[in-house]
Amino acid sequence: MAEQRVALVTGASRGIGRATAVALAGAGFDVAIVARTVHEGTATDDSDSGQGRTLPSSLDSTATEIEARGRRALPIVADLLDRQSLIKAVDSALGELGRIDVLVNNAVHTGAGSMLPVMDTSIEQFEIKVQANYLSQLVLIKAVLPSMLERGSGTIVNVTSHTATNDPPGPVGEGGWGLAYAASKGAVHRVAGVLAVELGDRGIRAYNLDPGNVATERMTVNAGELGLGGYRAAPPTAPATAIAWLVTDGTDVANGSTVKGLRVALERGLHPDWRS
Repeated sequence: MAEQRVALVTGASRGIGRATAVALAGAGFDVAIVARTVHEGTATDDSDSGQGRTLPSSLDSTATEIEARGRRALPIVADLLDRQSLIKAVDSALGELGRIDVLVNNAVHTGAGSMLPVMDTSIEQFEIKVQANYLSQLVLIKAVLPSMLERGSGTIVNVTSHTATNDPPGPVGEGGWGLAYAASKGAVHRVAGVLAVELGDRGIRAYNLDPGNVATERMTVNAGELGLGGYRAAPPTAPATAIAWLVTDGTDVANGSTVKGLRVALERGLHPDWRS
């Protein structure tokens, strides 16, 4: 009898992370869900445009959705700026669920600095973005790899960004984005290809997932102020279906490559078309 498959998803209290955790549960995975927000109504928007608004969703509500699909949810509190909490998250998942077959690095630093012009961004803010959006993903990857390598299989999906490989169409506030965020996502974008080259022959698959323009809870309320209100955005469930497909049926996708989440969701018929 095959062992139960397990995924660990970061940033799983809302947005793409929450939708991905639920999609993976629907695909038969037990899911370790990692985030800062445990209970509903306790999160505030700390982004450049957030103004301290209360954000919906939580680990509690994500766990409820996973369990409704007949799978086990393991909520774990961790912070991208606390490396020990990330290592403990992996240890907890391995201890409670026995294995980690899939790691989805989805969480990003949401605090100030992501949507600021260069001259308004401090060096400390650049440093925090690199720590949270690149080095923390490496901490998680290095924590899960030993058990994956011992078993001879494992898949790592890094949710990157259009900003990692493209220049903005305009400055911040006119459809553009901050350098601190883009540079940190550009750094993590380089990881999958190296993992595929170094560890592909030992059973490790690694991918970038470019989610496309997605209407997360945070983006929905802040889009107008950021100059992004005129774009047709997909729901978080769209890239989530692409991730679930990639880690279960996407074996024909070249190891180390970048997958366009929205394109896959539409071309493979994984998700209803949101564009009409």
